[in-house]
Amino acid sequence: MLIGDVRPTTLDGVKSLAAQLRKEQGIKYSIALDLAAKAANCTNFRNARRVLPARGAALARPYVLLTIYWYDKEQRYRSGRETLKIELSKPILDICGKSALKRVRGFDDLRMVADDHFVCDTLAATQTYARKCICVAERSLRFMEHTGLLPSRDYRKAYLNGSAADKLPGSDHATYWIDPASKQYILVDEPYSRAPDEAKRAAWAARVGWQITKTSWPGMYYPYECDLYVATDGGSKYDLDNLVEKINTMPAPSRETDWSGESSASWDTFISPMAKTKQDVRRARCRGTIYPASNATTVPYSFSLGSSARRPAGKMGIEGHIEAGRIIKAVLWSDQSAYAVYNRMNSLRSTLEDWMALEIGRGQLEGPEFFDVYYHEAEGDNPYREMAKSRAGIVAMLGDLKLKLQAAYPDCAPLRKQLHRIDMSVSLIGKMNPADD
Repeated sequence: MLIGDVRPTTLDGVKSLAAQLRKEQGIKYSIALDLAAKAANCTNFRNARRVLPARGAALARPYVLLTIYWYDKEQRYRSGRETLKIELSKPILDICGKSALKRVRGFDDLRMVADDHFVCDTLAATQTYARKCICVAERSLRFMEHTGLLPSRDYRKAYLNGSAADKLPGSDHATYWIDPASKQYILVDEPYSRAPDEAKRAAWAARVGWQITKTSWPGMYYPYECDLYVATDGGSKYDLDNLVEKINTMPAPSRETDWSGESSASWDTFISPMAKTKQDVRRARCRGTIYPASNATTVPYSFSLGSSARRPAGKMGIEGHIEAGRIIKAVLWSDQSAYAVYNRMNSLRSTLEDWMALEIGRGQLEGPEFFDVYYHEAEGDNPYREMAKSRAGIVAMLGDLKLKLQAAYPDCAPLRKQLHRIDMSVSLIGKMNPADD
């Protein structure tokens, strides 16, 4: 079939293919245009008219597109999409790496679906809120672009000796950054205007040896309602004045009240110019707009709009859950385990309790009986408590738990996620220093 072989990359190419389809298939020209547009990885001809010219300009200047869909229950269930194009001095991943972007305010809920496009899978409650969230991300991106700073993992450096009890007085909406060139740690603080006690902050800075400077730029978090301060260790040779100058010369921050992006009154999937393959097009869909349905191996947690949580289609039964709960509680209360194992087992039991609640019938487990399955201290007659006294015993128990889950549930992504927690726990225990068991 012609449409399977031809992949137009220009608007003229789409029209040419449409003319051939119209002649070969005897269909209306408008239908042929939409079919030809889909061959160009566009949703329809209207989308092609918007996207393909930009592809042709291939993008002489770097840019990024941010998209959020919304659903307003208070406004007669109106819905829509907001997309903002941000022109940049260099590609976004040259400004900040993909994994580091997850630590940047505004980008933590965005998913990269193409080299030029980020999408939020959670539906915003209103059109205004969708625009507000996009503007927050845009301001954070501009801040990194102009200052060269990158998000830091180590928030503890903002506290004296790593103790949160002695942090900057009046600190609010703080973010943590690092200068990649000098490796200097920078604290950015954005309290509400006139809220902080400047005398206390100055005294703190003098006591701990830090520099704190208020900038004139309106800020990332809430422009014109909050002030932006930068602070760093004064014992270093870092040029804080130079950083402040860069910030002060930044253009005025974007706000939802001055929206300059594209708005759509429907959930039509926005396809960016750099989405070139069918997989790119599928990836661009907002998961929150997809109505959840059961399949052969998984079922949705609920049929509420925007829900993406799924569980395996099988059932472990009450006795199976009780047995799993005994194993997990014995591992959690063992002194032969590790904190990282505790975190994984704690997440696992929370997930399994959710699955159990959806698997059992009403009245089968009520009140305390239900919560006792995965929570509360392990029973005195729990046979696994003795095994949990050795690391070899814990490994054996976790292996048994894995087999129980695999026997009860079909292979699927939700199950594999939980099995990975078990496998990682076994691996972590194996890496611990040997002990006399």
